[in-house]
Amino acid sequence: MTKRVIVIGAGAAGLIAAGRAAEVGAEVILLEKMAEAGKKILVSGQERCNITNSAPVEKFLEHYGRNGQFLRNAYHRFFRNELLALLARYGVETQEERGGRIFPASGRAGDVRDALLRYATTQGTAIRYRTEVQRILVADGEVIGVQLQNGEHIPAHAVILATGGASWPTTGSTGDGYRMAQELGHTIVPLRPALVPLTVAERALAKALQGVSLRNVRCTFTAQKGDGPAKALRIPYPMPPTGEMLFTHFGVSGPLILTASLAVVDALRSGARVTLSIDLKPGMTEQEVHARLQREFEEHPQRLLSNLLKGWVPTALAEVLAGLSGVAADRPVHTIRAEERARIVALLKGFRWQITDSLPLATGMVTAGGVALKEVDPVSFESRLIRGLHIVGETLDIAADTGGFNLQAAFSSGYLAGEHAGGEHGR
Repeated sequence: MTKRVIVIGAGAAGLIAAGRAAEVGAEVILLEKMAEAGKKILVSGQERCNITNSAPVEKFLEHYGRNGQFLRNAYHRFFRNELLALLARYGVETQEERGGRIFPASGRAGDVRDALLRYATTQGTAIRYRTEVQRILVADGEVIGVQLQNGEHIPAHAVILATGGASWPTTGSTGDGYRMAQELGHTIVPLRPALVPLTVAERALAKALQGVSLRNVRCTFTAQKGDGPAKALRIPYPMPPTGEMLFTHFGVSGPLILTASLAVVDALRSGARVTLSIDLKPGMTEQEVHARLQREFEEHPQRLLSNLLKGWVPTALAEVLAGLSGVAADRPVHTIRAEERARIVALLKGFRWQITDSLPLATGMVTAGGVALKEVDPVSFESRLIRGLHIVGETLDIAADTGGFNLQAAFSSGYLAGEHAGGEHGR
């Protein structure tokens, strides 16, 4: 008898899971509540789709923090090379860019979505759009099918839960999978936004700097509880020594901020006060900054402070730094005393902000938290609680930083779940 597999969610993990389950001989029904497949794929990577990364597997796993080892078995079976070969089979050539990021050569996320859709459908997957699942049906600890919102029951031998996270709800990721898994007894690790911009207490200052982008700066976060000492915040993902960030009307964003954001969110939720210090000149020591500034003051004594600082930082930031130093921006630099110059140096090496929060979960690029990994088999992605239920992608408690790591986790977990649910391994 042919096995029937139902896949819930036609995103990255769901499409590849459906394709693989059908490829190994199952009858596959893919249920998608939206009017089209892969809406989150279409907006990923600024609509270019950062598919994966060229980092070797050991470095790759570091980008998931403490949960990275859960993916080791999956990456041994289906990793970057296998994924890129599959996409090439369906017409998607790729190219590597800065930071090892791999994109479709066309620069169009739609090409990736369409290739995965062709994979699923040419293997025989039947897709039903605008079809929302209410719950997964179980009897005696085994999956027996699903119940739709309209009351219809669809029997199945296995179900793959690939509903995504709870961020970007306009793409269909509204957290349905967490509710369905929890109803079946699964533990849901608290959901938090990851790869999300942060808000600051100094809102007026942020607004004055809105749109200012900084390159080659160093960002350091410290957390302080009560009257205890401030400690450097441990960032779970590899943090480059320098990088880019952006000021917004509410606070800070950009690659460095997004990478650190989950650690900041967790620290804030623990009751800590979090401070961001931006080293605007990380390539120079404080003494070197002081010496260079003094030399420029001597070489251009009549130059106004704000004009001189424009040679160091963007114009809007030069004016803000002058104001924060307590030195009038229109003062000629030859009138600036040593202690005033020291305050300017301190700002260049440690421009501080008080972090108050992050933007809401719905705005995060990724949802952290989800189904507890201890309750899922890392080889088959089958639930350890319910036979025939497989849980994949962002529905799991897996979140990585930017660079193609989150999509690779979705693709690998989906592929392995499809293979086990649809093949001879499965029930």
